[in-house]
Amino acid sequence: MLTIHAADRLRTTWAAEPVEEGAVAVEGGRIAAVGPLARLRERFPDARVRRWPGVLGPGRVHEGPLPEAPSPRERVHAVLKLGAVAVLAEHAGTPELRAAARRNDVAVLPDPHAPALTGGGRADLAVFDGTGACVATVCAGRLVHRRR
Repeated sequence: MLTIHAADRLRTTWAAEPVEEGAVAVEGGRIAAVGPLARLRERFPDARVRRWPGVLGPGRVHEGPLPEAPSPRERVHAVLKLGAVAVLAEHAGTPELRAAARRNDVAVLPDPHAPALTGGGRADLAVFDGTGACVATVCAGRLVHRRR
């Protein structure tokens, strides 16, 4: 099912100028389209729309050690709650952490990179409120964190 994630503002990269009332259309684990919400609703009239407060942009790369937690699964979930959808290999060195990352579709990268939201790209996105707190994280097209 195609889902449109919409927010007050959209940034295709965190350095890009924001698009007011922007959105990302997600189909499966990929981005179908990025742009103004009105245009995406017109293009995909049967899509489910999820509206989020704040700024929608690419999921982040967690560049430091994963937060301490009782299990590898909980350590990976802790970075998802921060809006990260990828971790660096140097900080996911154990087989248990890599397996937990794989099960949650969290990318394990050799080096950091600047993520971007582009049509056809992997659907990794996050929404942050005015304080910088993560409101929602979508990893490979799945909603994996939502602040209640």
